[in-house]
Parts: sequence; structure tokens; C-alpha cells
Amino acid sequence: MFSWISFFSYVFIMSYTPGPINIMSMNNVKNIGLRNSILFNFGNYAGHFIVMLICLAFSKFLYTAIPQIQLPMKILGAAYLAYLIIKTIVPSKKNETKTNGNRNFFVGMLLQLVNIKIILFGITAMSSYLLPHYKSVLILILFAVLMSSIQLTGNICWTLFGSFLNKLFNNHRLVLNIIMAIMLLYCIIKLFI
Repeated sequence: MFSWISFFSYVFIMSYTPGPINIMSMNNVKNIGLRNSILFNFGNYAGHFIVMLICLAFSKFLYTAIPQIQLPMKILGAAYLAYLIIKTIVPSKKNETKTNGNRNFFVGMLLQLVNIKIILFGITAMSSYLLPHYKSVLILILFAVLMSSIQLTGNICWTLFGSFLNKLFNNHRLVLNIIMAIMLLYCIIKLFI
């Protein structure tokens, strides 16, 4: 049975936690202004949707061509989630806030096409959450639209509340990271139940 809570927990965590695009969205307001930042976010949306469609096609092909791949893909998805738990709890040493260049629609779109976080997110979501329960291509495409839309809301939140979120994450990083790690652990458990 499809677990909406687990699915939305995973999508929410991946869309709202710090990553290269969210950090860039936060910094863009002070660097290039709100209007250009919003254009960058809509470019991210377009790129995210394209990546979700590619991940859908790749995962659906594997499920159709090799039906026995379902369990290994679930295990791979769980391993990736476990990696995210470790990355969430263990603080990063590198500075992720470095930004350069023009941040417009096309740059935002192209950045998503090489964003490994989004590619792994798409493959994990499609293969572990959606394909075991849904076969209709139209339904799966609608899920890709939904996932991209949630990602867009995350980008816009990071844009609009950039300085506030930065202060919040810096002041309460450990507590927020533990909450996110627990939510990711829940997602791993729900993959196999």
C-alpha cells in the first residue's frame, strides 16, 4: 500500500533542506534581486521537472526490463537515505554558499540537470515509492509535476526568507538536523513495510 506520509516526508525533506540550489536561492536575493531570483527558481522548476521525467523513464525501463530489480532498487534507495541521514547529522566542513555568475531562468534550469541531489532524489522517489504502486504513465507524470512543484516552493521559501532561514539554521542546526534525520529514518522503514 502506498504510504503518502512517507512519500511526502521524503519529498519535503529533499525540497526544503539545504542543498546547492536552495543555498543559491537564498543568496540570490542579496546578489541579483528578487525578480531575477524568482526567474532562477522557475528555471530550477523546469530543470527539476525534466530530471524527474528522465528518472521516471530510467526507473520504469529498469522495472519493465528487469522485474527482479525492484528489491535491489529499494535497497539502493534505502542506502541513499541512510547516507542522507549521516550527511544531515554530521556537519559539513565545506562552504556551500559560494555563488558566481548570472542566475536567470536558463542557468537555473541547466543547474538542475547536473544537480546530483535531484537526480538521486528522482531515482529514489520513482523506484522506491511510486513504481511499486503506480503503473499509469499519466499518474507518474503527475507525481513528477507534484514533486517539482514542492521543490519550487522550497526554492521560493529559501529565496524569500533567505536571511531568516540562514539565521534559523545557524542557531538551531543540531535540533533541525536531528528532526530531519528521524524523518529520513522513518522513510527507510516505510520502504520495506
